[in-house]
Amino acid sequence: MDTKDRVSRRTVLQTASVAAVGVSAQAAAAPPKKRGKKGKINFKNSFFYDAEGRFKVDAGKDAYIALMKYHGYPVFPGIREKLWVSDYGTGQFTKLGLGANMFVNNEKDRYMVMDLFLLPGQMLPEHYHLSTDKNPAKLEGWVVRHGVSYVYGEGEPTPNMKAVVPKCHMNGTVSVEHEVILQPGQFAALNRATARHWQFGGPEGAIITEVANVHDDTGVRHSDTNLVFP
Repeated sequence: MDTKDRVSRRTVLQTASVAAVGVSAQAAAAPPKKRGKKGKINFKNSFFYDAEGRFKVDAGKDAYIALMKYHGYPVFPGIREKLWVSDYGTGQFTKLGLGANMFVNNEKDRYMVMDLFLLPGQMLPEHYHLSTDKNPAKLEGWVVRHGVSYVYGEGEPTPNMKAVVPKCHMNGTVSVEHEVILQPGQFAALNRATARHWQFGGPEGAIITEVANVHDDTGVRHSDTNLVFP
């Protein structure tokens, strides 16, 4: 990657441009649109909760499958069953949540590939990774396949950043605010393993491939200690 394409050494993120990717149209609870006449994809938060306010995991999976179809991402056999979906116990899934499909996490040789799914305007909460007794601290990078992801890490805070941090995440605050906007085919990576980082889905959400040395759940730490995990 050329030096001119690099983000400042003071920041945690690096980017490189690749070609853009087209999209197809299929919105949840909306009729299919013809290619080139893309409609909007939006979700109501109430759809994801039962009468007692409990998060409906199957509804979350339905939303991410709808996102895949909207963007023309291949809905291959078994992906729905493999999807990890969470609202982190906030009751605000459309504002803070995540879908993830782990393809491989090889702890012996230490490499990992998974896809992340963010709905429009959905935040992946701020977090960081520590080393464990079994594995080194996770060092990761991301390439956007469809949509747009606003990626945040350490560095000079970006004025008027695109993301709107929801109140359910540390009362609307984060620790790091340096923004890198990733379009389809663009890549960004942490420059050190323990840096705090978070992401935010663009107007049409985002489908992101994450690559890393290894993932270890016991090494994950979230800035918001009130979050709850399935």
